[in-house]
Amino acid sequence: MATVAHVRWEKGGEASVETAEGDLVTLVSTMSSAPGSRIAGALEGGAPIRVKVARCRRRDGAQDPPSYVIEGRLLDASRSLREALAALALAAASAEGEPRA
Repeated sequence: MATVAHVRWEKGGEASVETAEGDLVTLVSTMSSAPGSRIAGALEGGAPIRVKVARCRRRDGAQDPPSYVIEGRLLDASRSLREALAALALAAASAEGEPRA
């Protein structure tokens, strides 16, 4: 199943939202980012997003290119951004739960 990109990073690469609860997010990214670093990008609609990385690990499985799970805290996030991320996470979870044809 292909992953839909929700975020485009300023330094290149993209990510999809896996979970979003308040200011805490989990993203599946095409680029890694060290714990303690701050990464910035934009949602598909153009809304800016900044994340302080708490944890980053390579996703299990043999993927080419590799993907990384980034867990972090949103910085300077508006209520509308948090709501948009929660909706994207819910949509992604719903899509995974759908039966495959």
